[in-house]
Amino acid sequence: MELKKDINAVSIDMLLIVHSEKRRAAQGTHSEQQADPSALLQRRGGFQGIGNGVRRWQKLEGNDLHGTQLTVEVHPRDAMPQLLKKFSLAKRLQGDKNGNTRPRQPGGKDAHAYPWDRSSLKSISLDLRQFEKLDLYASQVTAKNGLDELVSDLLQEAHTDLERVRAIWIWICHHIEYDIAAAQEKDRQAFKPTDILRTQKTNCDGYAGLFERMCRIAGVQCMTVPGYSKGFGYQTGQSFSGEFDHAWNAVYLEGRWHLVDSTWGSGLVDTTTSKFTFLYNEFYFLTHPALFIEDHFPDNKNWQLLKPPQSLRQFENNMYHKSEFYNKGMLSAHPETSMIRTVNGKATVTIESCAPTLFMFMLNGKQEHGLLSLRKNGMKLEVYPPTMGTHKLQIFAKGNSDIYSSVLEYTLKCNYVDMGVQLPAELHQPVGPSWFSEQMGIMKPSHPDPIIHTSDGRCSISFSVEEGINVLASLHGDDGPITEEAQRRYIFQLHWEKRTELKVQLPHAGKFALKIFVKKRQEPGNYIFVFNYLLCCANTKVNWPMFPESFGNWGQDNELLEPLSGVLPANRNIPFKLKLHGIAKVLVKGQDTWPLTLNHEGYWEGSCSTAGCQEVYVMVLENANHNFYSYILKYQVNAQ
Repeated sequence: MELKKDINAVSIDMLLIVHSEKRRAAQGTHSEQQADPSALLQRRGGFQGIGNGVRRWQKLEGNDLHGTQLTVEVHPRDAMPQLLKKFSLAKRLQGDKNGNTRPRQPGGKDAHAYPWDRSSLKSISLDLRQFEKLDLYASQVTAKNGLDELVSDLLQEAHTDLERVRAIWIWICHHIEYDIAAAQEKDRQAFKPTDILRTQKTNCDGYAGLFERMCRIAGVQCMTVPGYSKGFGYQTGQSFSGEFDHAWNAVYLEGRWHLVDSTWGSGLVDTTTSKFTFLYNEFYFLTHPALFIEDHFPDNKNWQLLKPPQSLRQFENNMYHKSEFYNKGMLSAHPETSMIRTVNGKATVTIESCAPTLFMFMLNGKQEHGLLSLRKNGMKLEVYPPTMGTHKLQIFAKGNSDIYSSVLEYTLKCNYVDMGVQLPAELHQPVGPSWFSEQMGIMKPSHPDPIIHTSDGRCSISFSVEEGINVLASLHGDDGPITEEAQRRYIFQLHWEKRTELKVQLPHAGKFALKIFVKKRQEPGNYIFVFNYLLCCANTKVNWPMFPESFGNWGQDNELLEPLSGVLPANRNIPFKLKLHGIAKVLVKGQDTWPLTLNHEGYWEGSCSTAGCQEVYVMVLENANHNFYSYILKYQVNAQ
């Protein structure tokens, strides 16, 4: 804002510099991002506001400080404006009334290399465990009689400048709530520290001003920095102009300037309910400048603390990695541009992480039209937009929590759709075996790749299974409704030599999702989805029937060699061959009953006539002293 504007409505402590440019002030607040409406997902939210701007404003043209300075206090209309004093720059640098040295402007020794060198998320070497006791103490301190007493109480357990700054940061992030109503009032006056302590509410302007004031009381140099931010309402690739929308702080520690944002460190606003929730975010405490620049662009390029500094155009065009991207251990993502143009109808995204991580994605709000495969240190995603035009791609990561958080957003531009690539709607994430399937007890798969092509509509997949783990599989396509029983009847499960084999027969040509689930045998509860394969068959002559229905007494280590088809021809003699363990007798029952005999290889063999019957059962007697037979397999007989 210009000095002449609203001088009776706000209280401003301005530093005017001779020959300075037209001044702009920051306005309102800006959240980091909007909370996702899905109940299964959690994203960092934040703050949006309009109006009153950054009340403490300082414009320094680089490091060139020349000429005489004038300090002016602008008071509310019921107070008498007062011209305090005119004096030289040298006089100003001697300090303020509290004995604090006038903060110096950032210089070359404050700058960090750009791009990020992956060394640390922080601009200073930290072990966060050293703050455990201090954080607990600071979060429990209550504001009683004023700011000076509050800071004094916080410093009881803080013995270095770093600890003093940490105590102030923790207290603000855990006690000051974002004032949503105030952020939407254009003409609201500046937040005074006393008012903030009384209401324990403010906007980004107030957060930054309070943080600066408390640091100065504690004897730590601190500045408020206005600028642009990629927060709530930010659209990928948007331009920034006009008044600044956010404010944060720089603190001077160990001979260098460092950056903090207590607004975004304190919590989030759910835009669907307009309610603030305290949700501490460590990322914005002493953030590495090469990461801070991704969503904070200061009015003065020197406050980027970067070498080389970034231009506003670069800030607008650079890929925006949300704080959760780094909080959850991500290192890099490709492409490094926020807008992707598909090639032959496909867009590919890869992420590198410092540890194994679970991912998921949404294209236009749905978990469809993509193949996401996990890697030991990251993931690979191939997306096939179903229509031409613009699409929104969101990528989520799980990390150490039970909640997926949004880490990346891309805009896809698609000018061609490959109609031959239509993925099953039931194809979930991830596809293909990975470190996660090993962790869940499935190892050494016969097919390490996520896609399996079959020319005759059949395939056999095997893998080792950890002791005590049960495996369940189901087949899913897009051609009409299919029962849960049928989803499993096109798969026949065998066990041999500590390996599980899945024999699959496809009902017709097309693409199918083969889902793999596991469950610990001794634990209650449901099976857990682990991964799926994409099965592809282009042979239109394929028309395989289901496998026979198996019952609960079909043992884990049983083996069926023939017949594998669950539908038998009528009026035929059908050979049977099975390997069964711990069984005294085996019968095949149609219209009549035929016994099977045990050969020297350990297989039960024989035949059965399907004449005059609609169903055929395989029955077993486990104890020769008993007469009770159990059904283990059931076949249908074709109508004559």
